[in-house]
Order: sequence, then structure tokens, then C-alpha cells
Amino acid sequence: MEKNGITAGGNWILDKNKIINDFPHQDGLCNILEESVSNGGAPYNLLKNLSRMGAEFPLLGVGMLGNDTEGDLILEDCKKHKIGTDFLWRNNQLGTSYTDVMTSKASGRRTFFHYRGANALLDVDHFPLDQLNCKIFHLGYLLLLDKLDEVTDHNLTNAALVLQGLQRRNIETSVDIVSENSDRFSKVVPASLPYVDYLFVNEYEASRITEIPTEKEGKIDKQAMVKTAWALLEFGVNKYIFLHTPDGVLALGKGQDAIFQGKVQVPPDQISGTAGAGDAFASGVLFGLHDNWNLRDALKLGVCVAASSLKNPSCSESVLPVNQALELGETFGYYNF
Repeated sequence: MEKNGITAGGNWILDKNKIINDFPHQDGLCNILEESVSNGGAPYNLLKNLSRMGAEFPLLGVGMLGNDTEGDLILEDCKKHKIGTDFLWRNNQLGTSYTDVMTSKASGRRTFFHYRGANALLDVDHFPLDQLNCKIFHLGYLLLLDKLDEVTDHNLTNAALVLQGLQRRNIETSVDIVSENSDRFSKVVPASLPYVDYLFVNEYEASRITEIPTEKEGKIDKQAMVKTAWALLEFGVNKYIFLHTPDGVLALGKGQDAIFQGKVQVPPDQISGTAGAGDAFASGVLFGLHDNWNLRDALKLGVCVAASSLKNPSCSESVLPVNQALELGETFGYYNF
């Protein structure tokens, strides 16, 4: 059978969003101006975005939830957005994961306070490899999945074993990483890269994996980005590196020229928050790749979907259908990156 659809697995999270007036100093106080609850985590964000974009191919989730009210909310939301939930497992040991997302109204920047919860139990056996017929499988986030980040006897990780199994079944693999402040990047991430077709990383994550700086004199340096992306390809990534920054993205594939795509120049007064922008970018790119768009058009869709996500402090509530998202690029133009 021809493979079709996108399946996403990994961190399923409820984001408890709080808009604050600004970040306080240590031991200081800030005011909560607004609060809401919404989706969070790579697979949840990606699949909900694809649904809102109008994807006509199957969407399926893999993950671990608590046997609690928060888990019920996630399942109800998936049903509303036509996301398959047969492989969203429940457990009685740990509650559904959540993140307190603190977004500064003054700057639009955000900080995350995370409860790992049930995601820590997600393991190799929870991935129904023989029952999947998707074209692309997106896994995220490496470094935030306790069982999958464990190193095996063969110097692989459990995540690498999952990705290897997917590739053996001719399913394209896509991976995202969390921006953790630790020394684990070079220990955990490289084990998975030979089994990754599409790698999504930001400038911080790319530098921590490769130990190559992407900045020069405090600014993103395009030549350094290319050098870092080549280093990631040498770790074994099969098709493309997507290295995204606040200003735009670099796409680099083996034997191909680097492609730069600037962000959409959304006016600051139309930005309510940046939570989920990276996942929104990945949603647009993977939508295009699934439907066989050329890479430049897929990148343009990615930055346009990311731009649409900025209009709401949640990860997905302002994501637009594909044609409306692309209109944002035409309306506001693209940053000269």
C-alpha cells in the first residue's frame, strides 16, 4: 500500500499559558495578566497545526497520558481535530505532562516550567511500528523523553531504535529536540541522527550538538550556520537539516546548496507570543514535503505557518489554513535573511 499521512509521537503536554507583565528578578514579583490552557509538545502541536491547516491526509498520535482529567482533555481535543488516538496510551503511575508557559507581554519571550509526568514512561514498545502506514513520522522532543533518551548496550538510544525501525519500514523520519540547558546534547542526540531524514534544530541546539558556534559578535552568522549544518549532516542525517533562528531558517541537504528563507515580518503589535513557533514551522515544512512541494515552497509555508502562530499566546489556536497562512508572507513580506 502507498504510504500516506503523518504520525507524530513523543511529548504530549498541556500548556498552562500565563501572560505576565515582564520577567521579575530573582525573588521578585510579576503580575499574571491572562491565563489559558492549550496543547503543547512536538506531536500534539504538529498534528493540531496540520489539522488547522486543512491537511487532508491521515493524522495519528503516539504517546503516553495520565489517567486523569488532563489526559481526557487531550483526547477530546484530538477527536475535535480528527487526530487518531488509538496509540495514545494511559497509565495510573504518573499524571499527564504539563508546562507552565510564562510569556512576557513586554518582550514576547517565554520561559517554561515543565512537569515531565507520563511522558517519562514512553518506551520503545509503545510505538506500533508494524501497524503504521504513514509517509512521515515526527518524533519530539529528544532530551525530554526519559526512556527514549536512555543509551542501550550498543551505544544507541531507545529513540534511535524506534527511528531505525521506522526507516526499515520505509517511513521517513523527522526529529525535533528540546533546548535543554545541559551537557547531554553530544551524548544523546548523535546516536539517533543516522536514522533521521529531517532534523529540526534551532541555533542553540545545533551549537550544543556540534560544539560549533552559530553566532559571531552576538549575532547569528550565516557562514557559521552552514558549517554547523554540514557537521550535523556528517553525523548521519539522511536528507535535510532545518536550522531555524529568530530571523529565518537554513535548509541544507547532502550535495546541495544551502537555502536561506527569512521570517515573515509580522508587525510587533500583532505578536502575542512565540510559544510553539518552532513546531508551527515544522508543521508547514512537513505538510509541503508530504505533498511533494519543492523545498523552497515548503520553507516559505513553514515560516508563514510560524507567523500565523504568533497571533495567539498558545501554540496552535491562531494557526491558519494553508492559503491564508501564505497570504501573511505576501502581506508583510519576508525578512532579508
